[in-house]
Amino acid sequence: MSKPHDLQSKGKSMTRLSKMMKVPIVWISAALIVAGCATVDREAARPVSAPNTVVTRSRSASSQDSSYADGVYTATGQYGSLPSSITVTATLSDNAITAIEVTPHATDPTSLDYQERFAEAVPAEVVGRPIDELRVGRLAGSSGTPDGFNAAIQRIKEQSRR
Repeated sequence: MSKPHDLQSKGKSMTRLSKMMKVPIVWISAALIVAGCATVDREAARPVSAPNTVVTRSRSASSQDSSYADGVYTATGQYGSLPSSITVTATLSDNAITAIEVTPHATDPTSLDYQERFAEAVPAEVVGRPIDELRVGRLAGSSGTPDGFNAAIQRIKEQSRR
């Protein structure tokens, strides 16, 4: 059996050890926080959309080399298991979207509401952006409609490629 004195000294040793461990943990935590805040590419780290919105922007050799003919292009994008669809009309100038219009096709009131809210919100997210850097995610509460939008943008890229 241990003596009370032994338990007290073990308790003091454990307290000292836990206090000594706190210092490295605090320094490691601070270093991770600072590292997480540092950015190499400010453009990639800058928020490009409102909360509940995802717009992915990436740069690749192929996106910088791509060239699209200026003009107005229209495509329909399918999405979902039903399937649902939306029509996107995009105006391109210098490889960038200068205007965008989304036409909802849903007949279900709930789906139509999501498509209409998406159609209203998307111009603020994509106008002025290079077409090769677009990939819209959840927007205005709609998680399915962006898939149709992205599919339509892909078709527009194919139509307008020089």
